[in-house]
Amino acid sequence: MEADRDRRTARLDSLSLLAWGRIGLGLASLVAPTGTARGFGIAPTPEIGYLTRIYGGRAIALGTAYLLAGEAERGRLQLLSLGVDLSDTATGIGHLIRRDSRPRAMVLVTALTGAYAAVGARRALRRHARRLEGRPPTCNGGEGL
Repeated sequence: MEADRDRRTARLDSLSLLAWGRIGLGLASLVAPTGTARGFGIAPTPEIGYLTRIYGGRAIALGTAYLLAGEAERGRLQLLSLGVDLSDTATGIGHLIRRDSRPRAMVLVTALTGAYAAVGARRALRRHARRLEGRPPTCNGGEGL
């Protein structure tokens, strides 16, 4: 039983992988905001560069905080990140509905944030189900990816 728990904690769970993804994309956004914007099909401007760097700092902060946190803090950070991802996804959907932005760009960024939100929501629901069953909630749902 102890060995199983050690193996589970040694594996990267999906939320840790998302945290590393946040850090990677955040670093790219800080170091090369023009290239990052172009990669998503967004026309680079000085304002977009500034906003891309702001996004990068936020992504690095969320990812790093999650990776450095203990189990209890990870649960709270998971919900915080889920809230950010849901907000970002809703914003993207709004732009897609209004058709006021380049469709390719909005589909790409909305798909990215939507994927993060979907994984985060799945994990949050698992934690909640564990609580309802009277088992201690774990941030990775008790299993690795």
